[in-house]
Amino acid sequence: MDASTLSTRILLVDDDLKLCRLVSRYLEPLGYTVSLAHNGEDGLHAALAGNFDAVILDVMMPKLDGFEVLKRLRAKSSVPVLMLTGLGEEADRIVGLEIGADDYLPKTFSTRELLARLRAVIRRSRNTAQQRTEEPTPLVVVGDLRMEPTSRTASLAGQALTLTAVEYDLLLSLARAAGRVKTRERLLLEVAERDFESFDRSIDVHISSLRRKLGDDPKTPRFIQTIRSVGYLMLKPGVVPEL
Repeated sequence: MDASTLSTRILLVDDDLKLCRLVSRYLEPLGYTVSLAHNGEDGLHAALAGNFDAVILDVMMPKLDGFEVLKRLRAKSSVPVLMLTGLGEEADRIVGLEIGADDYLPKTFSTRELLARLRAVIRRSRNTAQQRTEEPTPLVVVGDLRMEPTSRTASLAGQALTLTAVEYDLLLSLARAAGRVKTRERLLLEVAERDFESFDRSIDVHISSLRRKLGDDPKTPRFIQTIRSVGYLMLKPGVVPEL
């Protein structure tokens, strides 16, 4: 048993009873305690009432769909959420990530992939909590963007930014390397802690969401510039970028 999974509590919200049984039978011998909810209302209530390390959330469910559950959950909780989407439903993945999902899985997932992504989102969440109790780390300032890694807060021109955990890590990685190009692969490894498949577009969705929150126009960017076929660059005021 992996010591990191000891006392790890998971909430699985899905109306597919067979899938719930399969996931529970797979995870529980590995040290996870799996609680189940089979509709959106019950899932939201359980997620808010319970002290879970992560939530696995289906999109299509009775009473409340997964998107509405996620919206309401994010208003009160930062618990890691792994969304389950239908095969080929890219729109579902984009919406889920934009409103606060930490990662997603197509419903054709393998158990090994589920375990890997679940461990990644939980590890990232625990690292975040640990960082908040450690010695303060230096502020990161790029123009009027200010980031405080210790408290994991960010502001733009004095106005607080509301960012998901992945968005914050992504923006911080870019800001710390301001003026230098970060490849997509490097960002994925640093932020997502795993190597995405070549067709996985989630990083682009996160960048798009960050640009919207920063008020950044990708055609004439103030902050994040796309370097085609390479990655992204945080522009540094007054500094010629290293392309």
